[in-house]
Amino acid sequence: MGNLQINTTQNVNLDYKIVSIGERIVAFLIDGFILYLYALLVDTIGDAIGYVYEDRWTQRGLVALIFLPAMFYSLLMHSIFNGRTVGKMLLRMRVVRLDGTPVHWSNYLVRWMLRLVDIWLFFGSVGLLTILFTERRQRLGDAAAGTVVISTKNKVKVTHTILEEVEEKYEPIFTNVTLLTDKDVRLIKETYHIARRSNDFKTLTALRVKVDSILQTNSNLYDREYLDTVLKDYNYYTQKM
Repeated sequence: MGNLQINTTQNVNLDYKIVSIGERIVAFLIDGFILYLYALLVDTIGDAIGYVYEDRWTQRGLVALIFLPAMFYSLLMHSIFNGRTVGKMLLRMRVVRLDGTPVHWSNYLVRWMLRLVDIWLFFGSVGLLTILFTERRQRLGDAAAGTVVISTKNKVKVTHTILEEVEEKYEPIFTNVTLLTDKDVRLIKETYHIARRSNDFKTLTALRVKVDSILQTNSNLYDREYLDTVLKDYNYYTQKM
């Protein structure tokens, strides 16, 4: 299993593990089994439709309409669930862009269209060979879309970057933290954590005063809570930009 280094929009390098071909095959088989179950369900529904409509063309048309979502299963799942199908969710992997930018629906569309060559026309041989013999384990669809499949089993740590862990429901307090630069935030975070570890309250106070002089927040929060909030708010807003 190889490694992939992605440079984020905040100039932070994050290392991911590229999934092996075996894991991709297992995820594909899981998705295939789900589609098989769906096909059985559609077949059962088709039998029920036969009791309602006697016309064969009407029956076939309705069955085809019900089965239509299965034809777009991969495209729909990746688009809705941020680069994951059920198989990828279970094996904890996802599709990401090589340049670190968010994956656009057009990238998923390119991957989905080239499944015809990678998987269906040549019984998966093209996809298998390209995954095996490319450095980043990409099939043709990945190479064309600029994507790669990574493992999310080991969450990337951000304690040594300018980023801070922020919960999905986090609500920022200081709206003007974007006045700071990445360099400012990196220095603030490094100083903040060093002062915390050594219980250097003078440095914490001095740092808080300096940051507050830039942001003009006039907050009543204690030094540690204030600085922690500033870091989280900066991460929140820069991620949304």
